[in-house]
Amino acid sequence: MAASGAALPLHAELADGVKAVVNDAAITYSQVEEFTMPVMETLQRQYAGQPELLRQKYDETLRDSLEQLVERQLILRAFIVEGYHLPDDFADQLVQERIRDRFGNRITLMKTLQAQGSTIEQFRKELLDQYIVQALRIKNVAQEIMISPYKVENYYLTHQDSFKIEDEIKLRMIVLNKTSPDDTNAVSLAREIQSQIKGGATFEQMAAVYSQGSQQHEGGDWGWVGRSVLSKELADAAFALKAGQISDPVVTPESVYLMLVEQIRPAHVKPLGEIRSDIEKTLRVQEQARLEKQWIEGLKKKTFIRYF
Repeated sequence: MAASGAALPLHAELADGVKAVVNDAAITYSQVEEFTMPVMETLQRQYAGQPELLRQKYDETLRDSLEQLVERQLILRAFIVEGYHLPDDFADQLVQERIRDRFGNRITLMKTLQAQGSTIEQFRKELLDQYIVQALRIKNVAQEIMISPYKVENYYLTHQDSFKIEDEIKLRMIVLNKTSPDDTNAVSLAREIQSQIKGGATFEQMAAVYSQGSQQHEGGDWGWVGRSVLSKELADAAFALKAGQISDPVVTPESVYLMLVEQIRPAHVKPLGEIRSDIEKTLRVQEQARLEKQWIEGLKKKTFIRYF
C-alpha cells in the first residue's frame, strides 16, 4: 500500500523501491508515481492550500494507481498464459499508426521521446501492452451486453427521485444594467418598456432592442428554467407569475429586470420513454464493472501477487 508518511513528491530513496510483484513482474514506486502524476497535477490545483486533504487524496490516488498497474500486469500475463499471439511486426504497425495520427513523422517522435527520457523500444512496448490490455478487456468485459426491458423499468421505478424535475417556467427576460446602486434611469427605462409592451410591442422585440443580458439576440429567451437557476429575487418574482404575465421591474443593486413567463410546467418525474436510453447506458456500465471485477478477481486467484 502507499506509504502515507511520504512527502510530496515521493522521497528519492524510494523512487526505485518495489511496490508490488505480480508473478515475476515488479511494479516500482517510480512507476506508480509516474502513473499518478497527471492526476496529481489536478489534485494540487484543486486542493491548493489544504495540505492535509491533499496528502489524503494523493495517498488514495497512489493506491488506486497501484491497483490499476497490478490489474494491467494480470491482463498481460493472461495474454501469455492463455496462448494468445500477435504477428512479429504488429508492434511496428502500432508505432507507424501512432506516428501518422499524432507525430506526423518519425523524427518528431524521436525528439519527443528524447525530451521525455524514453526510447523507441520503450514506446513500442508501451503501445503493444496498451493494445493487449484493451483487446482482452473488450473480449472479457466489453462485449455487447443485453439489458432487458424489465431491468430498465425496475431501475426507473426504484430511482424515481433521480428523475424528478422541479417546477419550471419558459422564461424571457430583459436585463438593464445600472451605473450605480442608486441609478434610477434603468428603472424608468424598464417602466417605459413595460408600457410599450402593454401598448402592443412584443416582449421579444423589446428584449432584442434594449436588453443587456446574454440572451439579447435571442429576444431574451432563457428557455425552460427551474427555480434553482435564478437568484432568489428573480425566482420569487418569476414563479409568482401566471403564463403570459409580465413582471413589474425587479430591482437589484446591479440591474433591473423585466420577465415574461410564456409557459408553466409543474414538477414531475421524467417519463420512462424520455430517459430509457440513459438508464440502459447506466445499467450497461454497471454490468461491465461487475464483469470486469469478476474477471480480475479470477485472474488474481491464479497469480502470485505480493504488496510491499
